[in-house]
Amino acid sequence: MDPLFWPSETNSFRRFTPESLAAIEERIAKKKKQQAEVNQENKGQGVEEDKCPPQLDLKTYKKLPSLYGDVPVELIGEPLEDFDPYYSDHKTFMVINKRRTIFRFTAMPALCIFGPFNPVRKAAIKILIHS
Repeated sequence: MDPLFWPSETNSFRRFTPESLAAIEERIAKKKKQQAEVNQENKGQGVEEDKCPPQLDLKTYKKLPSLYGDVPVELIGEPLEDFDPYYSDHKTFMVINKRRTIFRFTAMPALCIFGPFNPVRKAAIKILIHS
């Protein structure tokens, strides 16, 4: 097999950090700006934008395919950057449990109080994903 088609473990699994959240917000702002420009240029025309669908093998509650390699032990149960291109401009992160099941959570504040990095929310996520 060609190694270019296989994601390497070092590139696939990255912790979800405040910098990751800032990068997502930047992509969202950039996309909105581009969308506004396209809408201005195509005023009155029915132009549809290209949307890539979510990858079927990375759906929530499915097992992580072996294609992505083994999840490092220190990253099991930890918030990770979502590596599905569909979610690159969504405020989401993913968590993978010991059984390699994918869980996806929003990075918006839960109950308008608990942000994605709040210890209470992290504890609730660990309880939720525990097998």
